Amino acid sequence: MDKIKAMQTFVRIVEANSFSKAAETLNLPRAALTATLQKLEAYLGTQLLQRTTRRLSLTPEGADYFRHCIDILKAVDTAELAFRGPEATKPRGLLRINLPNTVGRRLVMPHIAQFHAAYPDVQLQLSLTDRLIDLTQEGIDCALRVGTLQDSAFIGKQVGLMRFVTCAAPAYLARHGTPQTLADLATHMGIMHYSGRTGRAFDWDFMQGKEVLRVPMTGPIAVNDADASVACALQGLGLAQAAMYQVREHLDSGALVAVLPEHPPTPMPVSLLTPQGRLTVPKVHVFSAWITTLLAANADVQGARAIPGVSIGAR
Repeated sequence: MDKIKAMQTFVRIVEANSFSKAAETLNLPRAALTATLQKLEAYLGTQLLQRTTRRLSLTPEGADYFRHCIDILKAVDTAELAFRGPEATKPRGLLRINLPNTVGRRLVMPHIAQFHAAYPDVQLQLSLTDRLIDLTQEGIDCALRVGTLQDSAFIGKQVGLMRFVTCAAPAYLARHGTPQTLADLATHMGIMHYSGRTGRAFDWDFMQGKEVLRVPMTGPIAVNDADASVACALQGLGLAQAAMYQVREHLDSGALVAVLPEHPPTPMPVSLLTPQGRLTVPKVHVFSAWITTLLAANADVQGARAIPGVSIGAR
């Protein structure tokens, strides 16, 4: 039994949480993976995976062995790269990337030709969705996430800081007045943004110095898409909280007006999420560096930029 190949097979099965998906990504028949795992378990004298009709789960021994495999395979890759020459570190192969829908369309896709020109040997497979996907089950190499990361099973690298603004159309403010304090929001309508996963409307948070204040908001319209929220705001249907990059052109033109400048919404980290050990893979490493540079150049995502009538400093 080739121990290294057996470890690689075991790790891929765990990452994909599926024999079939792992076999697909390794371009091997499912039966070959099953046989390899059985031989590995027999050799080690312990069960590594619990198998049911619906899912796989690591046994305590399997979880411990998985951590050792990650360290060993990483050490093997590092040792090989030192002797295989520059071609070994050249980014190549299929790179599967998951992006939030609006962020992907607005911030990443308009510049993706730059990445392709720099790394022509990397084949990109980009999925744009707001559905919270399982990276391992769907064979994703890296995913961009906005907000606090929840899953500690992956490695998260912060690549930006998403800034938000509360805004409304001049027509709405003419009818309802411009809120001057957070207390004034009690008499205003908000365009609510709800989670497509939970169906629950997101809270409205505001910064007061270093303190985060949560204000309950209601309104006659709720959407689960960021662009739809901006479209409603432009039609004068209520106040909206939106990412600065989404409404920059509307603020510049006067189609939307920023309100409550002393209390900007809470900024959110933008992170690149990768499975354990994947960030050192050349194709993932160069994409991480590229997306970090791309977002650093966008002042609405990274760093401070003046908003018409609003001052937002780094926090």
